[in-house]
Amino acid sequence: MSKVSTGSTKRRKGAAAPVEAAAPAPERGGRAAQKLDTRRRIRDAAWALFTELGYDETTTKAVAERAEVATGTVFLHARDKGDLLMMVMHDRLAAAVDAAFEALPRKEPLLPQLLHVFGELFAMYGEQPVVSQAFVKAFPGASGPNGERLNALTFAFLHRIAGVVRDAQVRGEVAGDIDPLAAAHNIFALYFAALLSWLSGFVTLGAALDPGLKSALALHYRGLRA
Repeated sequence: MSKVSTGSTKRRKGAAAPVEAAAPAPERGGRAAQKLDTRRRIRDAAWALFTELGYDETTTKAVAERAEVATGTVFLHARDKGDLLMMVMHDRLAAAVDAAFEALPRKEPLLPQLLHVFGELFAMYGEQPVVSQAFVKAFPGASGPNGERLNALTFAFLHRIAGVVRDAQVRGEVAGDIDPLAAAHNIFALYFAALLSWLSGFVTLGAALDPGLKSALALHYRGLRA
């Protein structure tokens, strides 16, 4: 222990001891929570403007004003307006995929299971078709940070579809020499082709699913069967 000086710093008898100001404790997760909150506000502002004004009419400046942040802050979370679109669609797609697989009719054959999964996604697109069309058009080749997150989500989705195909193999429904992941890639290509037929205006969203995607999956299913 160090010695205490008894000089001019000696306290008067009965005087209260000085209280040293305690350093403020660091706020646990404060900066991370603030960053998440800012991201949420930007995402919600972008979604609101995309649905109110349309994707083409929305500007990043308007998103910043609605989110009450600087325009530069928007670009910390999204590279450009296209990447903002990837941001708002990522969470909606992730939620739709999770809901689809949680309610997957596992006792049904492969084809009804696939139609169930893609039906959930088409229903999500149908909630805001104008924004969804902009997304389907912009998604191929998306390379911003949120586009990369969507690519990772798509990769995970392919593996979940492959798992459904693998389960069908175990049941003896699909040939054992089929590569489940290769089958999942083919199935996803049929799904995206159906979306493009809707985007191009050839069919309605409902018809893109049934009979469009349904008939394409049925034909592919014949080639997968054991």
